[in-house]
Amino acid sequence: MQFRKHCRSTALVFCLFASSAHAQPEIPGWQEFIDSAKDLPDRMLAQMPQDQRDDPRVQQEIARLALSVISNSALRIIGSDPRHPVFLPSVGNYFSQGQPNADTIYRAAQIEPGGVYRLQGKRGNARIVRIAQSGPRPAPTAGKAPSGDQNLGPERLNHDLNALKTDKDGNYQVVLSAARPAGYEGEWWQLQPNTDTLMIRIVGADWTREVVPTFSIERLDTPAARSRPPIEELRRALASLPPMMEFTGTFLRDHMKNMRMRYPDNQLHLVDFSQSGGLKGQVYYEGAFNLGEDEVLILETEIPKKCAYRSLLLTNQNYETIDWYNNHSSLNDTQDEVSSDGKLRVVISARDPGVVNWLDTTGYPLGAIQGRWTECDSQPVPTLRKIRFSEIAANLPKDTKRVSPAQREDIVRARRAALQQRPLW
Repeated sequence: MQFRKHCRSTALVFCLFASSAHAQPEIPGWQEFIDSAKDLPDRMLAQMPQDQRDDPRVQQEIARLALSVISNSALRIIGSDPRHPVFLPSVGNYFSQGQPNADTIYRAAQIEPGGVYRLQGKRGNARIVRIAQSGPRPAPTAGKAPSGDQNLGPERLNHDLNALKTDKDGNYQVVLSAARPAGYEGEWWQLQPNTDTLMIRIVGADWTREVVPTFSIERLDTPAARSRPPIEELRRALASLPPMMEFTGTFLRDHMKNMRMRYPDNQLHLVDFSQSGGLKGQVYYEGAFNLGEDEVLILETEIPKKCAYRSLLLTNQNYETIDWYNNHSSLNDTQDEVSSDGKLRVVISARDPGVVNWLDTTGYPLGAIQGRWTECDSQPVPTLRKIRFSEIAANLPKDTKRVSPAQREDIVRARRAALQQRPLW
């Protein structure tokens, strides 16, 4: 009798617990985020060719990339407040969607149109430092199928940090607003009416010697303290996460597929990224590489007489930059060697060719080659020749600089150390 009574009591407690658990209120927006994250890899894969969609290894790579997209988007939601902005890490070696440049540190801060902001810090001596304004993305075209080659809108104002005046210690300060504040005579940049994001690009070619600038940003026309966020603000932030993940995850996802439909493999062509967030004054060239196990590409190009910066990198078939922290998969004008005839020649292969100018595919048989000419007086389009690995020496000048396996090991380790010592935050 006591046992049955105990069972009834236990059942009652369990029922009350279950009822209480079931009655927990659902947090608005959370389930929508979970549902969007659940299907994100499938939506990303859907934009790729069928043979890649069916490849188990590519599927896992897309899952990892989707996790990167979710992490990056969540960071923006957690850290962004236009009244109390901060520059957060944007794309890079670990948020690698959209083929980020190996030499560039990207950061972004959300601001509010009409606000007054102040940037300050030490200017450093990085080769190129630009702060670009961006606004709301254009709405998708009605009736048009989703595409990763989205138009981000017309080119907007781009500010040169290196043009700012500094004090004797190298400190700078600049105010950003729609109109110059009354009585203010210091450095000032005008904000366009609907600017809601500031994007920093720090391009450093000599990773060990160039000093990266520092940044702080604050809003001047609101109180300095940050109070507890209102409930509606929190709800809006959470509700904005699924569309942000969708945009970031699908951005340029079908670019490789579209590029290969327009141009033959192993052929380079100029490409205009001015409507997709590209850096002002920068001309790109790119093409798909497609290599068998024993095949390599020889890239050959003239060099502009005047050029602020130039570089080369490789992406994989997902159009994410190949890990340049741990591989020799990018080159810039401080790292490559120009031949005695004035031309640049680079070997693209999965195996180390034993020459200084090498781009490592790291085993990807398919991907993209992308180059940048920044503020150059010409924009040559390099040529590509596909040959056998055994034919490399016969297709390069005799005075081509050689690199031993031990030297390459030292080069890659030095790359990794230099890159890890560059600040990401």
